[in-house]
Amino acid sequence: MSARPPAPDLRPPGVILAGGRATRMGGGDKGLRLVAGRSLMARAIERLRPQCGPLALNANGDPARLAGFGLPVLPDGAPGFPGPLAGALAAMDWAAGLGASHVVTAAADTPFFPADLVRRLAEAAHAAGAPMAMAATPDPERPGRLWRHPTFALWPTALREDLRAALASGVRKVVLWTDAHGCVDAPFPAGPFDPFFNVNAPDDIDEAERIVRANPELR
Repeated sequence: MSARPPAPDLRPPGVILAGGRATRMGGGDKGLRLVAGRSLMARAIERLRPQCGPLALNANGDPARLAGFGLPVLPDGAPGFPGPLAGALAAMDWAAGLGASHVVTAAADTPFFPADLVRRLAEAAHAAGAPMAMAATPDPERPGRLWRHPTFALWPTALREDLRAALASGVRKVVLWTDAHGCVDAPFPAGPFDPFFNVNAPDDIDEAERIVRANPELR
């Protein structure tokens, strides 16, 4: 398998990352919290499923609690909760087993991510001749700069052993590894609401509810 940039019409396997410990939410499965009567996980599945091929969840612990979603549940690809890179590795390993050259990831706690996420990621990688791409939006504090969203990315399965070795050596920061492998930014607009708004704390549920009320198409 190759790390060559994918064609823009690629429909890679997709994995929703839900392997975090949700400490700011008091623990538990953050993806099962409700926004406007529907769980964050259900919303993420609904948004990603039309954009990709086979779909799976990355989560740790007893997979039976997520059986209702009807998707494979992948534990982290490295022990000790080393963060999103471990979820990305699990996604890469699973996609490689399907014979896929790439896999796309999205976060379970981000209910309104773009409906054209995968297409834009593939276009950015293809245009730059890069092996991978990461979503980015305008940085409100630094005009002309982009704010990257590391859990929303297109990953080449051919680099999974490199990532495994990096995790074993102590690498934890996503962009530290992706920058070393030529990852490019895939820019997305930041309005009329932040498409990468994520639910990290209980108050964020209220903000997500407000976004839904202001944008009925998100119900």
